[in-house]
Amino acid sequence: MRAADGHDLTHLTEFVTSRRGVEGFVEPRTAVSDVTLLLVAHDGEWTRRRVPSVKWAHDFANKHQVPSYDAAVVGIPQRMRDYNRRKKAGGL
Repeated sequence: MRAADGHDLTHLTEFVTSRRGVEGFVEPRTAVSDVTLLLVAHDGEWTRRRVPSVKWAHDFANKHQVPSYDAAVVGIPQRMRDYNRRKKAGGL
């Protein structure tokens, strides 16, 4: 597994500061991936990057005034699935 690095932090910061209505979904470590932070904007656009820890992800979200949730508890928002469907259909 590749660890989180400075490029990941830069990407997450750029996403959170350039979109509106962003929420964070912290995804726990699994057998095949490290802890990740999924950011989803108001329109469903999203990005996901590895992060050092669950605490780090929630702290990052708090610092940027972004609500954050445990993805294993609340799941992934419907607007992200809708965005993916529109993108696949060529509507974006």
